[in-house]
Amino acid sequence: MPESVYDPEAEEQLGRAFDRRLAARLLDAARPHRGLIAGSLVLFPLVAVVELAQPWLLKVAIDEHILRSDWVGLTRVGGLYIAVLAVLYALRTVEAYLMQLTGQRVIHDLRETIFDHLLRLEARFFDKNPVGRLMTRVLHDVEAVSEAFTSGLFAVVADVVTLTAVVAVMLWIDWRLALVTFSMMPILLIVAVYFRLNARDAYREVRRRLARLNGFLQESLQGMTVVQLFVRERYERARFRRLNTEYRRALFRSTRWEASLYAVVEALGSVALALLIWYGSRSIVAESLTFGALVAFIQYTNRFFLPIRDLGAKYTVMQWAMASSERIFGLLDRTPAIVSPAVPRARPARSGAPAVELDSVWFAYDGDEWVLRDCSFSVAPGERVAIVGATGEGKTTCARLLNRSYDVRQGRVLVNGIDVREWDLASLRRHVGIIFQDSVLFAGSIEDNLRLGADGAVSPADLARAIETSRAGFVTELPRGLGEMLGERGANVSHGQRQLLAIARALVYNPGVLVLDEATSSVDPESEALIRQAMTGLLAGRTSITIAHRLSTVHAADRILVLHRGRVHEDGTHSELLRRGGLYARLYELQTGAASA
Repeated sequence: MPESVYDPEAEEQLGRAFDRRLAARLLDAARPHRGLIAGSLVLFPLVAVVELAQPWLLKVAIDEHILRSDWVGLTRVGGLYIAVLAVLYALRTVEAYLMQLTGQRVIHDLRETIFDHLLRLEARFFDKNPVGRLMTRVLHDVEAVSEAFTSGLFAVVADVVTLTAVVAVMLWIDWRLALVTFSMMPILLIVAVYFRLNARDAYREVRRRLARLNGFLQESLQGMTVVQLFVRERYERARFRRLNTEYRRALFRSTRWEASLYAVVEALGSVALALLIWYGSRSIVAESLTFGALVAFIQYTNRFFLPIRDLGAKYTVMQWAMASSERIFGLLDRTPAIVSPAVPRARPARSGAPAVELDSVWFAYDGDEWVLRDCSFSVAPGERVAIVGATGEGKTTCARLLNRSYDVRQGRVLVNGIDVREWDLASLRRHVGIIFQDSVLFAGSIEDNLRLGADGAVSPADLARAIETSRAGFVTELPRGLGEMLGERGANVSHGQRQLLAIARALVYNPGVLVLDEATSSVDPESEALIRQAMTGLLAGRTSITIAHRLSTVHAADRILVLHRGRVHEDGTHSELLRRGGLYARLYELQTGAASA
């Protein structure tokens, strides 16, 4: 299946109010809850029968008791009417409960399915799809699907059952009066089609304006530090006011169409009622119709037009639901590009095999814009290798290929002598650990973050040893120690402290191969010194690859690889590369010269 690419227009499409294929998939998603659905479907005809009994009881009360001054009989009918109302409200309560319960359980399952699917998608997918869009899938689109069950599909089925019953009873009582009521239907259909077409355009505009407002909010809130730094509050406030006003106006236009449809249907219902009274009165005078039957007919006519009055709201709900379902199932249909093989190779290293090896690797993030071109190198078990080079030469790409965040286009990446595409994906990522420049910490306690990804139980002694080795002693000075709660992305600790916690987490995780990607950049000298000490303990006796821009941080490496134009340009120790006077020597001279200047 082709890779998913973010398309802003897809957010604004409404589509049809009913799509048989999507409805079938929604029902398939609801299949585990078919007991609840069956209960709701059984209640629909029961509710319709009880509801239609009320006008019939009015007819009986008027014709057989009120007009005959039979107060004893009228009391019995009145009691029966109250009992019918009680049963009706009880059935409606159970019906509403079952529909809401079905909808909530379906969206609960859908959310879990979508999130589980997102966890299996590869890094390239997240490069091309903004987080805001994916959150919309998991939250808002799923809520729209819930509405399809509670206020859409179920409500439409209930209306169809009730309308069918109403039409049957009206025809049974007096087919001529029924035809008078139905005479409004051609006009009603024309009006409904007209308003539906105009309302669809109005709803599409609402969707477009809402998408723009959401996009602005996400960008503005994420960049709030920059907004305040450059004193752009007034400008951002003006942009938000404009977008918010445009959304309000679009929403008002859609509401106007919906209200107009309701008013027109109400007016046509009143016209039908007037015709009914006019024709029914003549029938009463001619003694071909009883007064009670006319009153019952008026009640049935109101019940006939009620679901039609709500047509606009139901149409909107179904339109949102179908559009949301299209996007949800489009996401679920996207097959993960990077998965474990059906039969993974055995994990133990081949005798004498390098711990890590890139063999004639070609890789590009987009098209044929190659980042790595026939790149080859190997790292022996226990060896400490550094990769340096200018920005954009593919240093971080090498790390991402090692744990299969991306797959090579040509060539092979081997870990323990086995192609990474033959590893079980979970085992590979436990074996190859990466500490990035901007380490991600999750909201929660420090202890939870340190235990992240560790197999089995981690003892307090293991955590204490990891903190000591990583030089993250600041943890013991916190009020709650390991129980101290971290904010989103560890916002309540410094960048250097986040790196120290990331190193401690790596010690707990204990991978066989460790990659440090610019782990000491963007920190103050004191923090850098602590991180270097922590890295010494972290890398002891471990196969490691250190990616760095600062050449001063890689002097102690067993070997330094210099990447240039997507391949290894130079290979050697720090002193050997300086003696050669090549690219590494020039880069080192530029950095040390700039530092001394």
